[in-house]
Amino acid sequence: MSSPPMVVGVDGSESSLLAADWAADEALLHGSSLRIVYASLWQRYEGAAPAAGLSRPDEQVMAENIVGSTAERIRRRTPDLHVTTQVLPEEAAGALLRQGDDAFALVTGSRGRGEIVGLLLGSVSLAVAAGASCPVFVVRGDKAGVGGEHGRIVLGVGDTDVGSPAVRFAFDEARLRGCELDVVRAWRCPSHETADHPLLAGGPAHEHEAQASSLLDEVLAAPVRDHPDVAVRRVTAEGPARKVLLGVSSAADLLIVGARRRQSHFGMQLGRVAHTVLHHAVCPVAVVPRGGESVSEGPTP
Repeated sequence: MSSPPMVVGVDGSESSLLAADWAADEALLHGSSLRIVYASLWQRYEGAAPAAGLSRPDEQVMAENIVGSTAERIRRRTPDLHVTTQVLPEEAAGALLRQGDDAFALVTGSRGRGEIVGLLLGSVSLAVAAGASCPVFVVRGDKAGVGGEHGRIVLGVGDTDVGSPAVRFAFDEARLRGCELDVVRAWRCPSHETADHPLLAGGPAHEHEAQASSLLDEVLAAPVRDHPDVAVRRVTAEGPARKVLLGVSSAADLLIVGARRRQSHFGMQLGRVAHTVLHHAVCPVAVVPRGGESVSEGPTP
């Protein structure tokens, strides 16, 4: 049985072409194939499908040209990679989410064709990251981060990450890339514990930092034992988790967070940490779900 493919969504934008190149390299690392997908509701905008013998809708022709040229670009760039394409007359986010049901991972760019100039993260990318059943890579950041020049991956650890898929995923990525893994736990000392009182001076902060360090020890015990070839650096840092992770993303090739999803009237919603790093990180971001459970993203920002 063949391994699940890497799926990348494209729309002809520069962001999606960058994501396709990045996804090709990631697929090679994992020994999987690459499926290039274009999805759009052109039938809704251009009317019903044409009768036999009549021309295809302009949007469909454009979609086929985009996936064809992207596939050719990838085949020239990575000739050893098996590449397939799909053009789907569906809403983009929903189509990619369905593709993720049998994929190893989904890959998107940070902003699609036609998105508002200056938009930090496109609506399709955010919807896919928020609802996919498989890991989602959003390719964003500066040239060094996207190009993998730092030799470092960062994993943000939360309260319930012992044995979580995000931890296993991070170790696998570090092993395949041959790079160092920074495992980061942010901590905060509540303001009421830092009151000007002689008996509390220096105590609470030290206690919270020690708790953060103890959590890292617990989270890392099994994976460090199982991956002796991965160089791991434990990091505890004071501050809101989202700010701490954004800071370290400037020297990383990939930032990995668990998907803390909350059910609401509007469907699955990402937690604030994942939402923030998807919009602002200086490197590609991987959001790793934890089945039907919630994954904590660290202390409340």
